[in-house]
Amino acid sequence: MSSRAPVVVALVAGSHVVNHAFLLLLVPAFRPLRAEFGVSLAALGVVVGVVNAVVTAGQLPLGHVSDSYSHGAVLVGSLAVGSVGAALAAVASSYGALVGAAAVIGAGVAGHHPAHYPLLSAAVSDTYRSRAYSVHGFAGAVGLAVPFAAVPAVAAAGYGWRAAFGAVAAVGGCYTVAAAVAVRRLPRELTRAGAETNEAGDRRPRALFARLGGYLRSVAGAPLVLLLTALWFVNSAAVWGVRTYAATALDAGYGLEAGTASLVAGAMLAVGAVVMLAGGSLGDRLGPTPLLYVGYGSLVVLAAAVGSGRLPVVGAVGVVVLLAATIDLSRPARAALTDVASARGDVGKNFALMTVGISAAGAAAPPLYGYVIDAAGVETAFLAVAATAAVALGLSVAVARAAG
Repeated sequence: MSSRAPVVVALVAGSHVVNHAFLLLLVPAFRPLRAEFGVSLAALGVVVGVVNAVVTAGQLPLGHVSDSYSHGAVLVGSLAVGSVGAALAAVASSYGALVGAAAVIGAGVAGHHPAHYPLLSAAVSDTYRSRAYSVHGFAGAVGLAVPFAAVPAVAAAGYGWRAAFGAVAAVGGCYTVAAAVAVRRLPRELTRAGAETNEAGDRRPRALFARLGGYLRSVAGAPLVLLLTALWFVNSAAVWGVRTYAATALDAGYGLEAGTASLVAGAMLAVGAVVMLAGGSLGDRLGPTPLLYVGYGSLVVLAAAVGSGRLPVVGAVGVVVLLAATIDLSRPARAALTDVASARGDVGKNFALMTVGISAAGAAAPPLYGYVIDAAGVETAFLAVAATAAVALGLSVAVARAAG
């Protein structure tokens, strides 16, 4: 393991916190945003979808830039653009302006996975790989919980959602500066790992597109990479249903006060983060596939329980607290499988491809689940989450076979 591994893990973990705080920044403010702009829950789901659509569009281009030029530059640029997007959301004067801010946030968030995973892969040995990914995932889960804590806390202090968004933007800006300093101090063999194998001398646009096309053709002949992309997509569809509407399930479905429901959703993400650390340790010891089976099987059961609408309120709170943990348990396993399936010069692009799956589902799932909730109720939406988890369980079997 590189002597710089702890520095790289800390740098990437901090970036993951900030980027994921940007990713879910708007969700805990749905109620005041509906009142401010006079729009439906489905319309706000579209805003979250815009973030993920832009993230999807940016994945492979930024994965290519990361692999061919500099992982460090993509990491710092991602943080800077995301901070600008969060600041624009804080000052948005209309629903259209909020959509525009969401697009800028997405453009920033798009770069973090293509930069993070190659840096971890270059700095951390195979023996500790799953644990490094679990720390990375833990940090990301903490970042997802940040907005759910920040928005109610700022509201309790007498300020509104704009102040909460502005505070997150300010923290992002400060971390961008710190990350830029840290990246400059890292050796070239980490910040540009794999770049030399991709450069081949010619950087004209035609040559760049030709290399990217060659990469896509190689992926088409790699069943494991394609299966993992499908698994990350289906996993993300379930994740976004849980993340976006867990508080709504407790509020609209079980009558819990909205602020309390938001805090429970934040606790859900925090519990998931702790479980993810355990998933990394277990993944290094047991291998990845048992964690896939346990995680998705548990999600089927718990999401169906919430969707039944028959739990007592205390039981519903307890089940929701565990929902994210079922998904987060297997995150290090999915990352380790993707790493194993990747050539060193393709790590950034392959993880970008996985994030295409994550973000494409993230673009479609929030408005779709929002529509289901508006049309048929939150219980039906969580039954749909359970069905999606069942598909992920089936894909896990196929991934295990392809991985041997």
